[in-house]
Amino acid sequence: HRLSTVLSACIPVSASAFTCLSKSPTKGQTASILFIAGKLVAGCDAPIWIPDNINQAVMAQHNVVLDEKRLRDLEQGPVQNAVPMKTGGIGNPGPLGLLCFGMTTCMLMFVETRWAEEAAIASVISYAVFYGGFGQMVAGVLELVKGNTFAGTAFFSYGAFWMAFFVLKYITATSKAMASPAFVSTYLVGQTLIDCLWGVFTFGFFIPTLRKNGCLMTVFGTLWVTFFLLAGGVWNKQCSQAAGYVGFVCGASAIYTAFAEIWHESLGIMMPGLRPVRFI
Repeated sequence: HRLSTVLSACIPVSASAFTCLSKSPTKGQTASILFIAGKLVAGCDAPIWIPDNINQAVMAQHNVVLDEKRLRDLEQGPVQNAVPMKTGGIGNPGPLGLLCFGMTTCMLMFVETRWAEEAAIASVISYAVFYGGFGQMVAGVLELVKGNTFAGTAFFSYGAFWMAFFVLKYITATSKAMASPAFVSTYLVGQTLIDCLWGVFTFGFFIPTLRKNGCLMTVFGTLWVTFFLLAGGVWNKQCSQAAGYVGFVCGASAIYTAFAEIWHESLGIMMPGLRPVRFI
């Protein structure tokens, strides 16, 4: 009777099996039931293994059915909200692209906010060409291969932006002709127009994020504002510093989004802002 009570709590067993146990079960029947019940009740610290000499025919005759989910939980632990691990093909390049963008953006904004000296721009452009530029372009190509037009176009475009940023800063620092007053005045106008154009470009990417998630909305929403502030910052230092603060929020939100995706894919943790939204 005690054994029947234990079994009823651990595995579904038919009434005929209880009858078998309450009378005079054979040695094979007792071994089969005791082995399974003992493993389940003991907590199953070791992986469950049913020897070949266990009477499987007796279990089938009396409709003794193992709860596969319970066995799996005992062997591996319960899995809650976990995303199945991919065993082949291309992984998710999104976190890579977001980290390349976010880290490099934060580095640049250290200079724009005056948290770091102007000389730190040399370190920024070094990271811009490899991490912000090349890394994002690789992520963009992988996204396009996977069929993700939005992410692929965005990563590749902003990767090319950082590449161009490096070349521009290098030419500016090494060319004597660019130091002339006539060139500087022309350069300022052109840089203002370029920053505004990138602001419009980024706003075009912000619209689709209204159907994606809050994280991406924050990244692109703060980014297009940053570009327009940078355009004003060409002529006004306070506007440039404001662009630094907004841009730092943009870069930090990109880093947060990257780790939110990594944790969701690896651990099944849904961080705030990652759930899908639909505002339009």
